[in-house]
Amino acid sequence: MSLQKLVPLLQEQQAAKVDVVASAAAIRAREGMIELFGVTPVVDERGVTVVDGLYRPSGAADAQIADKLGIPVRYLRRLRERDRLDLYDGNVNGWLHGPTETDLPEPDDRSFLLRLFTPPGAGQPGVLRAVVSDRYGIIDNLDVLTAVLEGIHDAGADTEIRACDLTDSTMHAKVYSPQMSALAPRFLANYRSAFSNPNLEAERRRVAGDLDRWRPIAAREGKGYTPGSEPVVFAGFRFSNDETGHHAVRLTPELVVQICGNGLTIPMFAHTHRHVGERLDTGTVSWSQDTLRKKLAVITAETRDRVAEWLSPEFFAARVEELEQAAGAPVTQPDKTMEVLAKRLGFSDTERAGILSHFISGGQLTAAGIANAVTSYSQTIPDPDRANALDDLAYQAMTLA
Repeated sequence: MSLQKLVPLLQEQQAAKVDVVASAAAIRAREGMIELFGVTPVVDERGVTVVDGLYRPSGAADAQIADKLGIPVRYLRRLRERDRLDLYDGNVNGWLHGPTETDLPEPDDRSFLLRLFTPPGAGQPGVLRAVVSDRYGIIDNLDVLTAVLEGIHDAGADTEIRACDLTDSTMHAKVYSPQMSALAPRFLANYRSAFSNPNLEAERRRVAGDLDRWRPIAAREGKGYTPGSEPVVFAGFRFSNDETGHHAVRLTPELVVQICGNGLTIPMFAHTHRHVGERLDTGTVSWSQDTLRKKLAVITAETRDRVAEWLSPEFFAARVEELEQAAGAPVTQPDKTMEVLAKRLGFSDTERAGILSHFISGGQLTAAGIANAVTSYSQTIPDPDRANALDDLAYQAMTLA
């Protein structure tokens, strides 16, 4: 989605969020949902919010419940998929509350930070977004977005947000500088957009809509090359935040290919800010505003420094030169190469076949062709988290090839 669509959605979510630290004794499973009882209401600037009631776990929350209680996650998910909610309840409650039979464990004495969306209406369940440690440092997506945009402004960078994604767990945003461009003739030698193949273009449009905004940019800049021959890359970076305990705030530099919008991240320069805080007492719902402001100020300052570095002519030129040096190695056995890369980098069989298809359509039988195949294939992946993970592997795939 665009930034203009992302912001009101984040604001809507922010209004529905509530966070509470609850003991295991105050949590139970009922008909596949999580019920809270005896939890102190949350008092904040919105007034008093009663949190007792039913919450439907997200897929991420189910996985965290399994992890916290030592239940195999595939088993717990299978119980939900096969509508065996009686067994779901029995497993979760047995490990939370201890023995009803002699061979079950003692009651769990831990407390957990529960991240919730309040019910949309009377008689409806809320959403259990996450079950994380009571030392988890809460930094929300809207706060991160604001802090990063302030950092970009402080750096004096001329940038545009080219795309945003929002999943149950993570916000992703991609930024580029239309003024910071360079020719990369070796990296893009003989490359044609894999999306010139109608079938592959249909996959991309099905997932993400029409992203082909690069040709008008090229025309405006006097670089309207024949389709398939634009050897132009832009400087940029990505940032992401996970509100549910899986990942940190992450900033990563990126090179953006003009012709097809492929984004080649440079993960060895990534910068992360972990969600770690002081232990929260039962019933405590957030850090003090002073603590939060200090943490967000750190993110803003780090963004300013990283953007100033990553969008500098020196950094950009060095990364393009490195790219050019690694790009030209020939790939003479694509099937074998992809088989080895899949094992080394953890591509699934479906991903391996898809990347190979994009490699062939790209017509670039070099290591650069492998990188471009990974980053174009990622645009056809419906899951933004996995798509971004693939982009992070593209540079490594090129160097291995």
